Amino acid sequence: MAKKIALVTGASGGIGAACARALAERGYTVLVHGNSSAEKAQALAQQLCSEGLDAHAVSCDLSSSEAAGEMCGEILRLYHRVDALVLCAGVSHTGLFTDMTDVQWKRVMDVNVSGAFYLIRALAPGMVSRRSGAIVTISSMWGRVGASCEVAYSASKAALIGMTRALAKELGPSGVRVNCIAPGVIDTAMMDEHSEETKAILAEETPLGRLGTPQDVASAAAFLLSDEAAFITGQVLGVDGGYI
Repeated sequence: MAKKIALVTGASGGIGAACARALAERGYTVLVHGNSSAEKAQALAQQLCSEGLDAHAVSCDLSSSEAAGEMCGEILRLYHRVDALVLCAGVSHTGLFTDMTDVQWKRVMDVNVSGAFYLIRALAPGMVSRRSGAIVTISSMWGRVGASCEVAYSASKAALIGMTRALAKELGPSGVRVNCIAPGVIDTAMMDEHSEETKAILAEETPLGRLGTPQDVASAAAFLLSDEAAFITGQVLGVDGGYI
């Protein structure tokens, strides 16, 4: 039986890298995507291969429709299909909403929302034709409840939730499942701007009493992509330690 092919975007970052590893360890051929940190994605793919797993690095700027389309075309040429798509790539912006520039707003929306659109548009038709496939979008708890001084980020992550729910209805009759994960406070590089004191406060505010790990999110993604979740679609799974 041929290995399933998984594309994980943003796999140079904490959550994406953990998802790529989790899927590789479960027997997928994993396409490890990176852009601004493409060398990290390449290093991860090499590390996974050195462990006897199957991983290959891919790269493109997801905010570009043309670049995303070219990458997907090349993937389909080489691997013929994508069975699982995990959309981890994202950028954040912190600051007063009224101080945001057009460029800053557009960047958040282009990467977080349009990037997901470009990839799903390119790869979903193959899933539909095979009547098989699963997509996981990575939103945020702020996409569910909003965060002060993170309006653009919250709006982009809320858009992913709406996209997930609508696509689940549209693609479900063709056997394709679409689910979303809304992580809470996860200890990744995005948290580096916060002091240890702030991190401790956030951990205390989380009912389970700790920050989440990238592996917490990766385990949830692997489950949603697996046959064990065969009757689950259109859901938003909070991996937030009970924060909201």
